[in-house]
Order: sequence, then C-alpha cells, then structure tokens
Amino acid sequence: MHKLFSCITLAAALMLSGGCAQRPKTYEQLPVFIGGTEGYDTFRIPALITAPSGDLLAICEGRKKDRTDSGDIDLVMKRSFDHGESWSDLQVIWDDGDNTCGNPCVVVDHKTKMIWLLMTHNLGIDREPEIIAQTSQGTRTVWASYSADDGNSWSNPKEITADVKKKEWTWYATGPGNGIQLQSGRLVIPCDHIEAESGGYYSHVIYSDDNGESWHLGGSTPQDQVNECQVVELDDGRLLLNMRNYDRQQEARMISTSADGGLTWSAIRPDSQLIEPICQASLIRLQAEQAEKKSLLLFSNPAHRQERIRMTVRLSPNEGESWPFATELTSGPSAYSSLAVLSDGRIGCLFETGVDSPYERIVLTRLALYELTNE
Repeated sequence: MHKLFSCITLAAALMLSGGCAQRPKTYEQLPVFIGGTEGYDTFRIPALITAPSGDLLAICEGRKKDRTDSGDIDLVMKRSFDHGESWSDLQVIWDDGDNTCGNPCVVVDHKTKMIWLLMTHNLGIDREPEIIAQTSQGTRTVWASYSADDGNSWSNPKEITADVKKKEWTWYATGPGNGIQLQSGRLVIPCDHIEAESGGYYSHVIYSDDNGESWHLGGSTPQDQVNECQVVELDDGRLLLNMRNYDRQQEARMISTSADGGLTWSAIRPDSQLIEPICQASLIRLQAEQAEKKSLLLFSNPAHRQERIRMTVRLSPNEGESWPFATELTSGPSAYSSLAVLSDGRIGCLFETGVDSPYERIVLTRLALYELTNE
C-alpha cells in the first residue's frame, strides 16, 4: 500500500497549489474484451473490481448475436494476476440460453471476503419498450450471486425480485458497475427503475445488513428523469448518489444525498461540473486508510454534452464539492466505464471504446493519482 500512500501524498501536495486543467496525453489502452471474438458479437457494460486476493476481475455482458440490449446475453468475466497487464481466458458466470443476463454490479464484502454480484434478467424475446409498456411476455427480474474464492467460481444465481422490486415497477436495472460497503458493514447497490403508471425514471438503492444473505429495498429519488447511478459514502457518513440525467435543460449529472444509509434521499440537483451526453458513469471513494485520511473521490464518464466521446477521469479532494483535476483517457468514442483501485495502488478505468463506435471493445487504462494532479 506504500505506493498508494506516495501517490496520494503527492496528490495532496499538488492540491494545495491549486487545480489543473485537463491536458492531452496518450494513455495505454490494454484490450480486455474485443467484439467479434470468443464467441460474442459485442461486449458491453463493464464492471471492475479488485478481489481480496489482489487479482483484478473484469465482468461484462457478452452479447451473442448483435449489439442490442436484448436477446442472447451472458455475463462473462476475465481475471488478471498482474494488475491488468494480461488477462485470462473468458469465463462465463451466467448463461441462460437465449435469455438476457446483464447489468453486472459487483461489491466486495471486506468482512467476509466474499464478492457479491447483483444482476438482472429477462426473456430474450422481450425488449425494453415492451417491458416498460407491459406488453412483454415476462418482465425484469433481479438476481444475486456470490464468490467465496476470489471469483474462481460463482454460486448459482438466486432471484431476489420479491424483496427489492415493487409490483408497480416495470423496467429495473442494477448498477451497472460497482456497489459499496459502508463503514457499518451494510452492502449498498445502486439501481434504477421505471414506474408503470407515470412512466417516470427513478434511481434507488438496495442493501444487505447480513453480508448478502438477504437483500432489501432502500429509498428512491423523490424526482424522476434519472436512472443508472453510482453511490459513495462520504466522510460524515452520508451517502452520495450520482445519476444519469435525462433532463436536457441540465446537460450534467444529477446528485442526491442520504443521511440514513440509503433509506431516504434528498431532492436531486445537477452537478454542473460533471457534464454528460446521457450515459452511465463510475464513481468510487478511496478509503480513509488508503488516502491518509484525505477524502478523495474519483469519477469517470464521456465528458461531452451531446456525444459519447472523451472518456475522462476526474478527482475531487472535497467530497465532490468540486472536481478541479481531470485527465482525458481518449478523445474518441467512449461510453460506459468502471473504476477500481488496483492492488499496486494505481487507478484502473475499464471502459467501452472504439475507432468508429464506442462499442467495439472494452479496454483498461491505468494511471497513478499524481497523473490526475500533475500539470
């Protein structure tokens, strides 16, 4: 962990001298999942996690026939023993024939060393508009799986829909990306849903207070037009929810806070510093012991108001009040992403990118914190 300490010490020193502007730099893109290979047309929706062993796990959807969000979709994984330099052969976590297994959201329970993977499922013949209109043959269901051996094997997925989805909800998604464990031990998974009657899009969370044995529905945002989200715990114990935003009067992420562990949420408001083209994003917090008691938040998304381009990682030294440090990983097409702290102290960003489309491949870029704060 000393490498991480040295990076953060340097980062803190640079913060005292003021922020820096985004600057051009070429970052290595290590290929992890390449469309058209390993039996899949497209790989999408990345989730990155460092296992208790220190191995790096990359999880995503393997879309068999095309790039669409429905049809035959499996959840697949690769492992790296060398901080992302090389990757194992593809491992299938969940394959339910022609049906859709997706929206991976992963979290490590640091008390039990188990890795929990929350997912959604629907019939492959059902498409999102039909599910929302309630004309589909089935609906979206919610599932949980775990690994007690650093992701080498996974339990059979267990359905938890009745515990975490209201009957009046149609569409439902877990994450995608990362969940968190609070200082209290509670596991929290960011989610979203659509109400049948109003058609409103809302973000919400689900949680477990017994190390994943049971899952419960937390609170939803009081306003709509938000969905895919990420959550972090702040220094004062509040939770910060960061959400994809459909209100085009605000071409930026929406945020909300909770003072009761995710059971209720404040009115949503825009974070004008975090511009977005309507897309998923990633948000993580460095634990206090990692950051020498400094609060550092990291955020990634395609930093553009209209297009899915310019994958950018940002750093906040003050609980998300401002984001003065940023670095662009690519100026080209890019979309969904997932951040993680690697076991060697660097930051890993697993993200969708390509030459003509952001959905051609999923790559890993690694950077030290000083690269975010050094002009």
